[in-house]
Amino acid sequence: MYIQTMQPKVDTVFETCDRIWINANLATFDEAIAQPYGALSNQAIGVRAGRIVAIAPMAQFHADAVCADVVDARGGWMTPGLVDAHTHLVFAGSRAKEFEQRLLGASYEEIARSGGGIISTVRATREASVDELVVLSEPRLLALMKEGVTSVEIKSGYGLSLEGELNMLRAARKLGERHPVRVSTSLLAAHALPPEYKDDADGYIDLVCNEIIPAAVAEGLADAVDVFCEGIAFSPAQCERVFQAAQAQGLGIRAHVEQLSNLHGAALAARYGAWSVDHLEWLDEDGVKAIAAADTVATLLPGAFYFLRDTQVPPIELLRRHGVGMAVATDLNPGSSPLASLRLAMNMACTLFRFTPEEALAGASRFGAQALGLAGQAGQLKAGLQADMVLWDIDHPAELAYQFGVNLVRQRIVAGEVRNV
Repeated sequence: MYIQTMQPKVDTVFETCDRIWINANLATFDEAIAQPYGALSNQAIGVRAGRIVAIAPMAQFHADAVCADVVDARGGWMTPGLVDAHTHLVFAGSRAKEFEQRLLGASYEEIARSGGGIISTVRATREASVDELVVLSEPRLLALMKEGVTSVEIKSGYGLSLEGELNMLRAARKLGERHPVRVSTSLLAAHALPPEYKDDADGYIDLVCNEIIPAAVAEGLADAVDVFCEGIAFSPAQCERVFQAAQAQGLGIRAHVEQLSNLHGAALAARYGAWSVDHLEWLDEDGVKAIAAADTVATLLPGAFYFLRDTQVPPIELLRRHGVGMAVATDLNPGSSPLASLRLAMNMACTLFRFTPEEALAGASRFGAQALGLAGQAGQLKAGLQADMVLWDIDHPAELAYQFGVNLVRQRIVAGEVRNV
């Protein structure tokens, strides 16, 4: 609902607002606005009860008609709050020594045999309490928030046991309670095979489907499930069992697919109405067509591509050609993408994957929200949506993907309230 009609109607709507930003340039990403970025210049935007209720040109806004708190944006740009739609930011332990070992020539297999790799993170995470996981994870979350992130997805996947997975999700929920940020959780128990099930992958999937998923749902800890569908992880048939168990419990579907090979996991996830399929370096055109038909978001993770020194670029042009929404996320994790900067991920999407700056910003807002099942709730500046927004000190939205390392946030707004951290 974009208000640009009779002045009395505009004034009446603004009269009901709790807070109004004036003299703002908006990158709305509203598909009804044909301009790049869905841009509207010199606007007033009003919020009430945590939601956007009015957007109108300044020529139709009259300050003497309102009693709300009025904030002068002074010509700054306002965008939807940034959405990091793929992170593993809750974990314990460090893999920095492994990074050094790899650069000195050690193979992944050698590192794993010496007690490193994902199992080292599993060991440290299992040993940490929920409160310890919260304390360890807070700096990573705060780094994202300081850059304008208002919504973040947090996965489990380093517990690989009933209590370990639940504790990770409990920590994620606590982070969302302690900080002004919207946390969406994904149960990624099907991330790797735990040592206890070394030779029994199907037995572990039984545990995931029959015990871990129902327990997470009973505590309200998970919004979605995720899987790692790959030769080094779980087969398509095993992942499908997880999808079926999740769907029976009313959870959303997400999937790590086609990162190292093409097992057609994206098409499988699309058949279950997946919100998002992620990585996608080896996705083929049939897979692209399948996710396009399901309106599933392709979440691209240039941080992992960079950190692993990959050379297989996701099929960006095919995704464009078939109209697939592309999200950009950090994949913040200790092993393959220790990246706590969504702005840098946006720049990497442009430099490594040839995104345009507009695509990168849309990927970190509109399509990031869609990847979390929040389409129609967040990710755009539009009447009726959540008032999660960022006011930036920039002259053009392309600056957000162009430059990194400099904090350009003037105001970070969550549910209509200014909450910079």
